[in-house]
Amino acid sequence: MPVLGRLHLVTDTRTGRDPVATVRAALAVAGPELVVQVRVEDDATDRDAYDLARRVVDLCAPSGATCLVNDRLHVALAAYAAGGHVGALDLPVHAARRLLGPTALLGATARAPDPAREAVADGASYLGVGPCYVTTTKDGLPEPIGPAGIAAVARAVDVPVIAIGGVTAARVPELLAAGAYGVAVVGAICAAADPAHATAELLAALARTGAPAC
Repeated sequence: MPVLGRLHLVTDTRTGRDPVATVRAALAVAGPELVVQVRVEDDATDRDAYDLARRVVDLCAPSGATCLVNDRLHVALAAYAAGGHVGALDLPVHAARRLLGPTALLGATARAPDPAREAVADGASYLGVGPCYVTTTKDGLPEPIGPAGIAAVARAVDVPVIAIGGVTAARVPELLAAGAYGVAVVGAICAAADPAHATAELLAALARTGAPAC
């Protein structure tokens, strides 16, 4: 199974900025610590999702970075991504694991200990946990769980916990102190004036704190 990087960049196709250019800028400073989660809007075609995923896979390969595909696991398989990530309304984790096979990275969304334990038992390689803070990146999200919510999930499972939702470089230390292995961001990089600089700041914050044992 591929090694999981600690900084996850979730692509954002709503901003008008080319997501491939953003990924390229982040990869220029991140290397293997970067995981790119290819996420497209619900109304995007599978062909559009596949074309973006293939380009990201090709960009990630030279630096050893990892590409996952959110939600659309058939696209992950077709694009030769390292795996995928499923949310609460996507395929159940056990079905996603069966589809992707035993060696793929498989992330699952959780926000409380019991569903987190269930996701791990069903085959999740890591958990995306949040939203940690208020965020406008995605509509319809539940109330933020904060570092205390991260800590509750991290204590309950033995796989990496990736904190997501309103994450900034300044907030990384308290999230890692709570037990997060890494962080996932959308706006912190995709909406930044300088995505490479924003990526470097997040990586520096992760490096200063170090990785907790999983």
